[in-house]
Amino acid sequence: MTEEKEPEGLGSPEDEVSTSEDEDVALMREQLEEALREKDQFRSMAQRAQADLANYKRRTAEERTELRRTANSQLLLKSITFGDDLDRALALVPPDAVASGWLEGLQLVLRNLAHLLASEGVTKIDAEGQPFEPWEHEAVSYEESPGNEEGIVLRVVRDGYRLHDKVLRPAQVAVSKKTQPPSPLETTNEEA
Repeated sequence: MTEEKEPEGLGSPEDEVSTSEDEDVALMREQLEEALREKDQFRSMAQRAQADLANYKRRTAEERTELRRTANSQLLLKSITFGDDLDRALALVPPDAVASGWLEGLQLVLRNLAHLLASEGVTKIDAEGQPFEPWEHEAVSYEESPGNEEGIVLRVVRDGYRLHDKVLRPAQVAVSKKTQPPSPLETTNEEA
């Protein structure tokens, strides 16, 4: 019996099946790797979207809080001005000018306003005797003061107020400055 020779260049059918299976496996591996890469990209995109949403919610909550605080601060500032006016008016009323009930009633209104402001977190800025702070004080005058060093608040012209940690209205103050020695011209004029 003679052996039949297979034509060269042609593999056995088994070789063809194994080659096509290898190609199919390689193709499936590539597709699997591509699918895993896409999955990672989509997961990353979803995580970024979740982080963006969380940041958006936090930012809008902060903005809402700040808006509420700003609106409240405007109303509180107007209330402070009203309290200042009432306080000045009461200071000018002579004790015997009105019945004591009226004066006590107005003083009660002023105390209630002070309690309202305190309950909202408004505090008076303690300025007298303190070093001048430009973010809390507004210098309306400078006065020579031999007993104090330069930059100390000598007196408060108008009280300042703070809402929690934010300055609502700076205190208007008179600030000490160094005593200037007399100039030679002043000395000569005084001697003459």
